[in-house]
Amino acid sequence: MLGKALVDKFRSQKSEVRSQIIPTDLPDLDITQSKAPEKIIGLNPTLVLHLAAYTDVDGAELNPDRAWKVNSMGTKNVALACQKLEIPILYISTDYIFDGEKCTPYVEWDPPNPISIYGATKLEGELWIKGLLDKYWILRTSGLYGKGGKNFVSAILENARKNHEIKVVSDQICSPTYANDLASAILQLLTLNSKLSTDFGVYHITNSEWTSWYEFAQAITEVSKINCNVLPITSFELDRPAKRPRNSRLCNFMWERTSGKPLRNWKEALNEYLKKHR
Repeated sequence: MLGKALVDKFRSQKSEVRSQIIPTDLPDLDITQSKAPEKIIGLNPTLVLHLAAYTDVDGAELNPDRAWKVNSMGTKNVALACQKLEIPILYISTDYIFDGEKCTPYVEWDPPNPISIYGATKLEGELWIKGLLDKYWILRTSGLYGKGGKNFVSAILENARKNHEIKVVSDQICSPTYANDLASAILQLLTLNSKLSTDFGVYHITNSEWTSWYEFAQAITEVSKINCNVLPITSFELDRPAKRPRNSRLCNFMWERTSGKPLRNWKEALNEYLKKHR
């Protein structure tokens, strides 16, 4: 989902970053295989955007070996290739590395404490990158949706069209983020000052403001004009295999300091997405 948005953004730009984009995916490149670093090195990149991940949060609880293999060891393999080539990596991480107990939005230097296998494996990916490389961007985002992948928006649209009533958790707060907006931010981060940025480090990048998943679902059905009753329920009532942070709000401090302005409001981004793709 994010990869497609990034390729489209990069190819539409008249910049030095546009010159050679090499998208790759399964089965051509499996980052969990021992030969993955060698394959990446063979492509001779000057920068790696590492977007591959096992993102099924409940699936990770039920199949932890797969999640660790992809999110931890797979990331280690990609980082080893970057270490050998002495090139930077940009890694997409998640709000789920936090436990959600903080009362305010999480900043980049808050201590992580994941409460799910998914969050733990993504955090370990971060640690491999920090341990093996000096040149990296770690981008944490939240509630990602967009064209070409399974996400909360597509799930709500599908369920709302099939049912007169759906139930959504109201006690978890997130920062919904449109993949196209995140892709634009990534491109901006890489091309600040008309050259490859060296402002490395950890960034939180999400659309502005926050909402509960319940209110997010309400907005999706209202904008799409779907006649469906959205009912609030608690996390306890939902009873899913993986625990979710109650507070997934991310403060985009480093991004706003670097770029000079926040991403647009999540409602504005959602309206644009639904008008294009509903």
